[in-house]
Amino acid sequence: MISRTESEASFILVDDQNKPSESYAHDWSATGTGEKLYVHGRHFVDGYGRVCNLHGVNLSGNCKTPVNHDHDSFPANHADVTFVGRPFPLEDAPEHFARLRRWGLTFIRFLITWEAVEHTAPGVYDMEYLEYVRKLLSMMPQYGLIAFVALHQDVWSRYTGGSGAPAWTLEAVGFDLHGLEEPGAAWLKGVKGGGHTEDERGLWPCGYQKLAAATMATCFWAGDMFASKLKLKAPDGRELSVQQFLQESFLQMWEVIAKTLGDLEAVIGFEMMNEPHRGYIELQSMHAFDYNTDLHLGHVPTPFQSFMLGAGHPTAVGHWTRSFPMPTRLTSKRVINTSGQKAWREDGPTQGKCLWELHGVWGWDHKKNEGVVLRENYFKRDPVSGREIDWYVDFFYPLVNKWAARVRAASNPDKIVLCEPIPNEFCPKSWTVDRRPPNMVFAPHWYDLNALFAKAFGNFSVNVQGLSRGMFPLKAFYWGQKGARDNFSLQIRNIVEHGYQSLGETPVIIGECGIPMDMNKKEAFETDRWDWQMKMMDAMITALERAMVGFTLWNYNPDNDDHTGDDWNGENFSWFSQKRALPSSWLDLNQTSPTLDNGGRILRAVVRPYPAKTAGIPLRFDYEINTGEFTYEWVVPETGAAPGSSSPSDPSVYSPPRTGMPPLKTNKTQIFLPWQLAQGRKVVVRGLGKDDRWTYDEAQQTLTIVASDNAPGTVHRVTVGVDPLPKLAFVLNDFWDDFQGHVLVGSAIFSSIVVFFLSWLLS
Repeated sequence: MISRTESEASFILVDDQNKPSESYAHDWSATGTGEKLYVHGRHFVDGYGRVCNLHGVNLSGNCKTPVNHDHDSFPANHADVTFVGRPFPLEDAPEHFARLRRWGLTFIRFLITWEAVEHTAPGVYDMEYLEYVRKLLSMMPQYGLIAFVALHQDVWSRYTGGSGAPAWTLEAVGFDLHGLEEPGAAWLKGVKGGGHTEDERGLWPCGYQKLAAATMATCFWAGDMFASKLKLKAPDGRELSVQQFLQESFLQMWEVIAKTLGDLEAVIGFEMMNEPHRGYIELQSMHAFDYNTDLHLGHVPTPFQSFMLGAGHPTAVGHWTRSFPMPTRLTSKRVINTSGQKAWREDGPTQGKCLWELHGVWGWDHKKNEGVVLRENYFKRDPVSGREIDWYVDFFYPLVNKWAARVRAASNPDKIVLCEPIPNEFCPKSWTVDRRPPNMVFAPHWYDLNALFAKAFGNFSVNVQGLSRGMFPLKAFYWGQKGARDNFSLQIRNIVEHGYQSLGETPVIIGECGIPMDMNKKEAFETDRWDWQMKMMDAMITALERAMVGFTLWNYNPDNDDHTGDDWNGENFSWFSQKRALPSSWLDLNQTSPTLDNGGRILRAVVRPYPAKTAGIPLRFDYEINTGEFTYEWVVPETGAAPGSSSPSDPSVYSPPRTGMPPLKTNKTQIFLPWQLAQGRKVVVRGLGKDDRWTYDEAQQTLTIVASDNAPGTVHRVTVGVDPLPKLAFVLNDFWDDFQGHVLVGSAIFSSIVVFFLSWLLS
């Protein structure tokens, strides 16, 4: 579809040597970006000076587990696992990359784990796996894809109920891999194929507070301070503190990754660690975890109870169940570890003793036959100086900077580094310029915690983010699809603007955001109607669009199926399933091929227009799924140095700095306009100036707008729609839409009663 004539609508370049017309909107290869993509202020900018909006996926949830993972034998044979083939075999890559290109999701958060790289022993790296990853990433630019390599972890390791670190890290500290479940030191049923039943659903995040994961995180971040008696031997024979041992292994492993992958065109940067956690650091009480920040579900031992259980002492532990209005409540107590199983190896470095008993945090009174807390504030203050500590300032920031220097030295000094805070926390104010590496991107996560906890979504939604921070409850409740959009928009905007407030003009990418496919009691698997999933995904992406940030959706997982989901702790987030797709031999890999859509669910909510490359600064973008219409507004900036890194007093997603941008070398704005929306319809563009031009290349799914007036400060605003309109996706409702009649009738009845009583009183 071409407006006016092809010659009139041809690209008008400021610099004729640059040819963005050879590419398409969502092409992030060197061809599509003028050989580079870099950070400038709060934006990603390409070689033509255009602001880039990156949309993509996490690839993939199945990278948490090896290809030879066995639910029944786990955790045996942990040294012999292999991740070669995760997320998919090399021969399958073209169809997956072509599919993501068709859907406009060409920015990849590529997941690897420490275990995948170094599962056998410290210093023994699986180069077969890294060469496989290298070959896979090398193919991406052919499909316009780029990636940042993210080291994934949840709850420290698979061997503590999550994913990430190798088994030998736990054995080095002294844990018995086969003795963690009975004393409640870890919940492993979810990585053994469980997590799908009502009583198991959502239990895995509680693992962060359990003995094994909390101890490992504490030793990793602050072992020198809190576990100073634990000394370990490095592969070269040196005796190191547990912190030095774990961190040096971690950094050396990262150097190997950076050296192997850092020269690839597709790899624009690295992310140090997924969803880091404090462990016991800053623990306020040995007798309770913070209900507002730490999930309480199932058996939740207090820190002190965990120590006793791990040491082999049967202990009564509270059991928490789901409730309303509070998410959970304490309903019972039960003695667990009645067999007296120890979590610690007798032949380990603690000689079978609890590490925290070894450090005098607690002890066992043999006369009274009970445990005793000896140092209640042990993890709040430096045990030597008594100084109150801060996890971010004392431990997180120093390692981030050390890590960034190491990976850049091993790859390229210009590599982007991505970092995130503890899940569900805003960007800390303490993250000042001197405490972070240059060229950093803030990459927090967001999920609707209420929907995740309940595995349900409907007309009623709740702002858990606000409630946990003292919001008046009635302000935290929303009704209908309009309400869900507003609810999610407020939460995501808060995350983004807190990032700008703390970090100044620094890019924000939402590294994870997604919705469960199996919500509402899995009814969609029976009916094949995905209405609520469609609504929730639409509300979430609408919120991301309003915040003007890029994102990588969780997650694209070819191994997903209706029964096992993503086959990890009962999660089921992938809106693509290979088992629902056509055979590879039937596929056409062109961008206009609908064969690639098979296997996808709720694609209408996922695959949507977005401004990929803007000759100016984006101001607003509003897309309505029901009409297929969007309005986009941007401004031509003034050139100069990058906006200052100092934090603005009142940063806004809607009021970005309009000065200090690099010179524009083209006046072409490229918008991803999906074939699914435009095919068979007329594209209508309104709001252009008299001499502005536009083209739509259906084969490349690219709407190009060429603005004639490029004076600094000029604001362009276009509305793009299709004719005829697409079929209605769902009813866009709110409280007034649904209850207007009830409210009016109720008001009339109330008014009648008031009038009656007033008349009676006056008579």
